[in-house]
Amino acid sequence: MKRVAITLAIGAASLLSVGGALTLPTTAHAQRAVIVETPPPPPRSERMPPPRRGYVWAPGHYEWRNGQHVWVRGSWVRARRGYAYRPPEWRERDGRWEYRRGEWDRDRDGVPNRYDRRPDNPNRN
Repeated sequence: MKRVAITLAIGAASLLSVGGALTLPTTAHAQRAVIVETPPPPPRSERMPPPRRGYVWAPGHYEWRNGQHVWVRGSWVRARRGYAYRPPEWRERDGRWEYRRGEWDRDRDGVPNRYDRRPDNPNRN
């Protein structure tokens, strides 16, 4: 009887430990925009390497990490057929700075796909 109880306890503990390792990120981790009051420094000058077939150049940019602007060097991103790459950007809005991550735009209209059907899409007919 003790042997069965010990086996069940070990099995339950192992399932609980695996369950903790399989947690999925919540929406709090999927942050789309960062808004700060500190403007980003001027972009650094980077030399773009020669073109690579099947890739798009994502230029270097500043990201907001741990309460400061951190430079992220440019890199190659695998191209997606039928999409245009929109690089990361900082925009000033009401005295604050908003950071938008790089995105893929399906219809190449300059409006992120998630806003295509909304009334504020300037390219909507």
